[in-house]
Amino acid sequence: MTTTERRKDGRGMARRGVVLGVALLSVIPSFHRLAAQVGHPPDRSPFHDIKAGGTLVLGFGYLSGGRGIVGVGPSDGDAFALRFERPLSRVLFAALGAANVMTSRYVVDPTKDSASRTSGPVDNTLAIIDAGLYILLTGGKSWHGIAPYAGVTGGVALGRHVSSDPSAYDFGTRLTFGPQVGMRWYLARQLSVRADARLLYWRLAYPLQFRDPSPVDSTRALPADGALREWTRHPWLSLAVGWTF
Repeated sequence: MTTTERRKDGRGMARRGVVLGVALLSVIPSFHRLAAQVGHPPDRSPFHDIKAGGTLVLGFGYLSGGRGIVGVGPSDGDAFALRFERPLSRVLFAALGAANVMTSRYVVDPTKDSASRTSGPVDNTLAIIDAGLYILLTGGKSWHGIAPYAGVTGGVALGRHVSSDPSAYDFGTRLTFGPQVGMRWYLARQLSVRADARLLYWRLAYPLQFRDPSPVDSTRALPADGALREWTRHPWLSLAVGWTF
């Protein structure tokens, strides 16, 4: 290809580029007009700003889950919770909560035979104190009054000693953590009802006594080589009412 031909080819490509650019510029305004037709007037939009401010939340729920291989872990109880939420931005908020969970657990006496070793369940109420960090999935707005969220929590669970337990086991204080998802439904700008689900994890610790053979039938509450620590998980479903100040 000669130099003259290359110049003509270059000028042709430039002209095609200009034509394409003009065509795009002429189409863009039509997209803006179409978007304006599809949108909603502000007073009829399904999206509304969520009121910023601290929110006090009172909730009721149920915590279930595993009791561990021995069966002495607390579970299955009604939960009453109080939580305070504070926005960190339009889409992030933090929460600090406390709950009283009326769980139960089984009592295991490792000195008895396998048939009579386990009794209960007996009451073993837990106090759970935790903090959470959440993101609003609708970006600081509600859609038809609904605002879903997701986050993570971490805290501690404190259990009372069961006086009727003759073994050395005690739930004590356990670290907790887990994911949480939920939904707010705004009945008014400051009033909302909530439904959420979380999955809590904590780690049980068994005494060495559970590995000892029973003097009655030589069976063990825990295998001789069994782990003395065990993770259990606990689904927690809740309904709540929140008031934003």
